[in-house]
Amino acid sequence: MIRKRFITIGTFDGVHLGHQALFARLEQLAVRHQIKPLALYFPYPPKSLLAAAPATVLTTPPEKKLLLKKALANTACEELNFQMYREFSPEHFFKKVLLGKYNCGGILAGPDFTFGKNHAGNTTWLKQKCQQLNIPFEMLPYYNGPHGEKISSSLIRKTLAAADVRTAATFLGYPYTAEGRVIAGHKLGRKLGFPTANLDINFYKLLPLGVYAVRVRVGKTWYKGICNIGYRPTVNTISAPVPLTEVHILDFNKSIYGRRIQILFVDKIRGEAKFNGLDALKKQLSQDKKAAEKLLI
Repeated sequence: MIRKRFITIGTFDGVHLGHQALFARLEQLAVRHQIKPLALYFPYPPKSLLAAAPATVLTTPPEKKLLLKKALANTACEELNFQMYREFSPEHFFKKVLLGKYNCGGILAGPDFTFGKNHAGNTTWLKQKCQQLNIPFEMLPYYNGPHGEKISSSLIRKTLAAADVRTAATFLGYPYTAEGRVIAGHKLGRKLGFPTANLDINFYKLLPLGVYAVRVRVGKTWYKGICNIGYRPTVNTISAPVPLTEVHILDFNKSIYGRRIQILFVDKIRGEAKFNGLDALKKQLSQDKKAAEKLLI
């Protein structure tokens, strides 16, 4: 039989400050009870897979895996297959998975944690079940932001949907990022003197609409850049459920088609706008470049 584990379980979308506090507390409890800590997680929020219209996420599975590895330096981490457990009742999941598979010796949960078919299990259910079996249980309250906000993945999604990348970074504990492969575009930016890299990004990734000052990682090198996320209302307007992500890298002239690059959002420059012709658009792009250079000093 495997050694007993003090377990926390969740989606951990964004691996934000609240999650980081949860992981720190998990390690403390494991030491106190002299057992090993274990974090179990779902790669996608279950609701993003069940919703009629797919819900967006803060972190794609590869991004989440890297963030969890960093946040859980002293804790084992294992991915759960949602499809395998989606029909389990809370009782069945508790007995077969937490007790049977992972030999649970303690549980730490966040305040909004639910599990089991139709979200039938919650922290109240867990607390009662653990008391019956004499298993340590603790619920960690919300982690508060600088102005008393209850930090959660849903709050950060709303903050990013409002294009407030600076505030989102304070909730996450790090700047929001996105990553994708560079694909061919219409090359209009090059004709205007602002060549852009069009990114193919995970369908579920939340992308804040607007124009942003960003840092761009190509290989191991970081550059300054401008990122536009939207539907190109001025020319070659697109009609699609996912907005187009275009990045102009400052002082950069290499071909990077087919390569994966990462963008780190620093601050918003402006919202997406429709301009009266290409000359007006080019003039605005020059102003965007100046604004980005100031923000990226």
